[in-house]
Amino acid sequence: MAERDVTVGQLLLTEYQTIKDEQKTRIGFRDNLLYVTLTVVAAVIAAAAQARQPAMLLALPPVCVVLGWTYLVNDHKISAIGTYIRDDLGPKLGRIAGAEEAFVWESVHRTDGRRRSRKAVQCFIDLLAFCLVPLAGLTVYWTAGLHGGGLLAVSVFEALAVIGLGVQVLVYAGYLGSE
Repeated sequence: MAERDVTVGQLLLTEYQTIKDEQKTRIGFRDNLLYVTLTVVAAVIAAAAQARQPAMLLALPPVCVVLGWTYLVNDHKISAIGTYIRDDLGPKLGRIAGAEEAFVWESVHRTDGRRRSRKAVQCFIDLLAFCLVPLAGLTVYWTAGLHGGGLLAVSVFEALAVIGLGVQVLVYAGYLGSE
């Protein structure tokens, strides 16, 4: 029986390492999405200003929505991995090892007194990068007054998509409803 317990423990430790590697990869990818978004936004704004074509700003919403949704999904998966380790994998390994707790860091780092304010600031940054910037671009487009009916309809659809993403950012952050 002890031999089987060791095998189960080794399997669980391998699972832990595998999902921690996935979490690390997702964190790097997620964080780079903010830099990609800033680069794309700067390029679109520069191109629109140089060409004096406010309609080019209509590229901001779809890009920001796609990158923002990808960011949000990765952030959610990162959190889900942490929850799985805290609530399932850690307790299983703790029982096998006869330890009171396993992977304590997965819980301890969540008790930091500044965690709530950091999460609020991060939510604001996410909304700024993925929602407020494209809405500002749409506002510039709308106030330029040089748009036809088709592009105006596209811009309204884009605004709704950006607002939808903003709602999802707030839901995932725990500020609105639940998932």
